[in-house]
Amino acid sequence: MQTRILGTTMPVLEVTLDPNESIFSESGELSWMTASIQMTTHTQMGGGGGLFGVLKRAVAGASIFMTEYRAFQSPGAVSFAAKVPGHIVPVEVSPGQEYLVHRHGFLCATPQVSLSLGFQQSLGAGIFGGDGFVLQRVGGMGTAWLELSGELIQKTLAPGEVLRVHPGHVGAFQASVGFQITMVPGIKNMIFGGDGLFLAELVGPGAVWLQTLPISRLAHQIYEYLPKAPAQETAAMGGAGLLGGIVGSILNGGQ
Repeated sequence: MQTRILGTTMPVLEVTLDPNESIFSESGELSWMTASIQMTTHTQMGGGGGLFGVLKRAVAGASIFMTEYRAFQSPGAVSFAAKVPGHIVPVEVSPGQEYLVHRHGFLCATPQVSLSLGFQQSLGAGIFGGDGFVLQRVGGMGTAWLELSGELIQKTLAPGEVLRVHPGHVGAFQASVGFQITMVPGIKNMIFGGDGLFLAELVGPGAVWLQTLPISRLAHQIYEYLPKAPAQETAAMGGAGLLGGIVGSILNGGQ
């Protein structure tokens, strides 16, 4: 297997597979592939715990379907492009060296890597949607590629060192890092601060990758520029409207 990351602002991962080699991703991640690549979609690859793991992912609003791409009879190539401006980051995974990544941050991985629900906490009906704040756990053995949006800031936390971050800026971190969602301190900060009600608290030791362009904030910035349906049309559509459908699709990652 050979891999390379092409491009700058909107990178693409190109994976060249020898006969019978394979790689998997969540369904819907494929950009293009050569004729010798065979696709197989199912629920088990990367399920991280069998049927119970699949059910947990479904409850969290994550995709339960995985697609395996395998080179058949001759070498082939498959490519996965970033969905928003950002970076594609390879990480080596092994027992004791696992990672947690934001809900849409898993791009693809080698066959022995597992993908499971790592963290979920309801934050009400805010910008993260009805499923709350979700992190996926990348474990097993092999190589995984993560997609992080915007510029990438990496920090290495010393044991006991604390970093408080807006939840949307959390891209990925090593499983050795402690993690919890906390309330913003102070009533005035909550009401007038304009930074939301919640902060993610990360406690070392371990590496943390922060992303400068959370998809939720991107959607919020686009919101005011989207066309708004007339009131009569909105009522005829049962109150949903064109705008709600577009923004809902953005916030749910197009799934």
